[in-house]
Amino acid sequence: MKLRMAIIFLVTGVLLFLPAIYTQADGGAFSYWSATMGPGAVPVMNVIGFTQDHEIQKKQTLLDIARDYGLGFNEISLHHPEMDPWTPPAGQTIKIPTMWVLPYTRQESVVVNIPEMRLYRFFPAHQLVKTYPLGIGRQGFKTPITVTRVSTRIEKPVWTVPENSREKVGKAIVPPGPANPLGDYWVGLAAGSIGIHGTNFPWGIGRQVSQGCLRMYPEHIEKFFHEVSVDTVVEIVYKPVKIGLRDHKIYLEVHPDIHNKISDMYQHTESLLKARALFAGADRNAVRRAVAAKRGIPICVGKVTKP
Repeated sequence: MKLRMAIIFLVTGVLLFLPAIYTQADGGAFSYWSATMGPGAVPVMNVIGFTQDHEIQKKQTLLDIARDYGLGFNEISLHHPEMDPWTPPAGQTIKIPTMWVLPYTRQESVVVNIPEMRLYRFFPAHQLVKTYPLGIGRQGFKTPITVTRVSTRIEKPVWTVPENSREKVGKAIVPPGPANPLGDYWVGLAAGSIGIHGTNFPWGIGRQVSQGCLRMYPEHIEKFFHEVSVDTVVEIVYKPVKIGLRDHKIYLEVHPDIHNKISDMYQHTESLLKARALFAGADRNAVRRAVAAKRGIPICVGKVTKP
């Protein structure tokens, strides 16, 4: 039994390392380990990906770099708040935050985490997961927090312009084509009239830009469209704080509370660590720094104190 478990963890570790050699723009899948340490505990290997280095090229914006690495604008700007996104210094090497803690959910099919503006597509039978950045609903049109299902799948969708936008758009119907903000693919959800779709404005990925729908880069929605079917479960959650474990280390990934739902972020984080029986192994100062920074990338804050 010990030999078998050792082999499983060795193989899992190799699979977790492989995605570091290519970017998520390639649509690659990460391996994860879904075993738990006990009731209420987080999965043992639920931190995926690795940070990468990138040398900024001439005339390259942070938005270009984000898209090349499968990131949204929020992720690259949180990690490099000191840089002008339109004119970053050419020749400088920066860190690319292609590393994530998986949301603590059922991990059944599709999970959307609103604060990080990111979608996770789980393939639990193979313990693989893909992840894509999103544009989400803006203030006044917040994307609903709900558990729903895919209701429709349409290629080359027609956009029926909402009444509150028709004067601005100048028409009630927009046919398929470059002027259609839905892009080339529509994945409708049973929750209201929202859906997951492409976009003709890729710089809106990683921003609060829509009237409730979830937008994806054109190259991502094409893949995602073929990864789901009608009745696929979609969980839309609100988790600005995620707790992960990898190699016996405790990671915190903290995002801005964009909808102001949490009155005390540190107390919220502390309660999550205690609920997972990880508070004893966490460095309090490291936790406070991670919570204060809200950089949106996994930060090691301690080690598991029990095997």
